[in-house]
Amino acid sequence: MNPRPLPSILRTTAVAAAAVCGLAAAGDSLASSHREAPFITTAPKVDATDFYMFMSYEPGRAGYVTLIANYQPLQDAYGGPNYFALDPNALYEIHLDNNGDAKEDLTFQFRFRNQLAGDSGVALPVGGKNIAIPLVQAGQVSQVSDPRLNLGESFSVTLVRGDRRKGAAVALTEAIGGTRFAKPVDNIGSKTIPDYPAYAARHVYTVGIPGCTMPGRVFVGQRQDPFAVNLGTIFDLVNAPVAVITDPTLIGAVPNTIGDKNVSTLALEVHKSCLVAGDNVIGGWTSASLRQARLLDPTPKPGHQTTEKVGGAWTQVSRLGMPLVNEVVIGLKDKDRFNGSRPRDDGQFADYVTNPSLPALLEIALALPGIAPTNFPRTDLVTTFLTGIKGVNQPTGVVPSEMLRLNTAIAAVPFAQQNRLGIVGNVLAGGSDNAGFPNGRRPKDDVVDVALVAVMGGLCVANGDTDAFGLGGACKPSAVPLGTTAFKLHDAVDQAVVPLLSGFPYLNTPIAGAGIGAEPQRSAANRR
Repeated sequence: MNPRPLPSILRTTAVAAAAVCGLAAAGDSLASSHREAPFITTAPKVDATDFYMFMSYEPGRAGYVTLIANYQPLQDAYGGPNYFALDPNALYEIHLDNNGDAKEDLTFQFRFRNQLAGDSGVALPVGGKNIAIPLVQAGQVSQVSDPRLNLGESFSVTLVRGDRRKGAAVALTEAIGGTRFAKPVDNIGSKTIPDYPAYAARHVYTVGIPGCTMPGRVFVGQRQDPFAVNLGTIFDLVNAPVAVITDPTLIGAVPNTIGDKNVSTLALEVHKSCLVAGDNVIGGWTSASLRQARLLDPTPKPGHQTTEKVGGAWTQVSRLGMPLVNEVVIGLKDKDRFNGSRPRDDGQFADYVTNPSLPALLEIALALPGIAPTNFPRTDLVTTFLTGIKGVNQPTGVVPSEMLRLNTAIAAVPFAQQNRLGIVGNVLAGGSDNAGFPNGRRPKDDVVDVALVAVMGGLCVANGDTDAFGLGGACKPSAVPLGTTAFKLHDAVDQAVVPLLSGFPYLNTPIAGAGIGAEPQRSAANRR
């Protein structure tokens, strides 16, 4: 590939595609945010796995923004009898910065309530005594708040304007005025829930959003994990032949190792007019918090989840904006600290961006010394990671900080026309898809492959000796030992073939625990 000038919008979008991912990647970095820090491995219910923010591409939803936060990684569908209820003692949040100052301006807070039927649960007469049943269901389930559910899950959503703890808070309301929403039980199997897609669809709610004239939508429930990765092989020091990850024809040659896993999804759709402020760019990230104190009762009372008693202030234990950052960029000693931090304090982690260790690790993993880029500080990674890309998704007067950024003025691209490599794929192919990663993130965007290209210097190759992108004299093809081979890197798994729905909440029906569930259940209207 010979460096050559590109139209300005394509030059800046190329910066986006490479720089932001460079922070989030390397060959052994490809597991999104599953189990990314020491403490969070002990609290899987509040472990954020992926965050998506994109212009809705469902027909008839132009102008809407979809926000998706996934939690509880690596769920096996057969994980009964309790399955994967979300934690009523946790606070799950989606934060938005709409003026570039690295502070949340809007926060959507999700709280959960899990109750036994009738407070004491379903009991059956056995030998003249009423005996509580051991399962979460007492028969076939088909409707919202089904009476045959032994455990009913529900949630509320509160919008906080300003500081997440001190701002004005007002609850989102259903069309009929309620502020509590039923959550569907997980996909236990076809005998319990014969038509899970239809059952789950009944839990998509139209909601009124305080201060917004346009109604939104919300869904919380189990989904098939939409992230695709060659997981076990990657973490075993990239235990695959080098040719596999450098030959573009072998994309899709390896199965998605987490294709049979589910996640817990918090999905929200809000019109952009309710989110933007000074310009069209919004920044977003998700977090989860637990109470500071916990007491364990050695003789818990009858009920549901009564062993734990919590108190004290909320303490953030999970944070996720761009994919892969804490997973593979932040040093092991700082991973818990990053999960507890806020974007406005990201200067403390700057060295992990300017002098990333991942390329050096990739040299070790592939036994190919001397392939890491040499342009230090890594200006090609700093620009998009900390500020967004000027002319694409950089807010006016931006304060450097890590988050996913979306330009809401760039229209959505229909699913069939989306480039799986987001903006970088659009640039290389000469297409017209500027609505993908790192301008936000869609479920189809293959952030792993874009990240590999970026971290190994793809942007510097495109930058050229003439410094077409204005990244400084050190960022040029001579600083990239791989040369144009950097553009061929991939993990051999194809994100673009992951099954998805054609509309909100976009993520596919979860794998069932039994019965039909050898394959994901999807209605004919939602098959891709």
